[in-house]
Amino acid sequence: MSNRNKYDEIFIEVFEIEADQLNEKLEYQSIEAWDSVGHMSLMAALEDEFDIMLEMDDIVDFGSYMTGVETMKKYGVDI
Repeated sequence: MSNRNKYDEIFIEVFEIEADQLNEKLEYQSIEAWDSVGHMSLMAALEDEFDIMLEMDDIVDFGSYMTGVETMKKYGVDI
């Protein structure tokens, strides 16, 4: 499974959304599940899946699907 597929699956599982709801415009609080608790669940799942430790600034700045793609690159994960 590619890193993009893993990344997408994490969003789908954490936020309990359908694949067709996942797109590049998905942002923090744009869906009910992406609240502060959902955000921390997403961060934990990404850290576990990709064996990384996100810095606090990156966790705070991780405000959209696309921002996350760029953030993951910083940690050597090419999405």
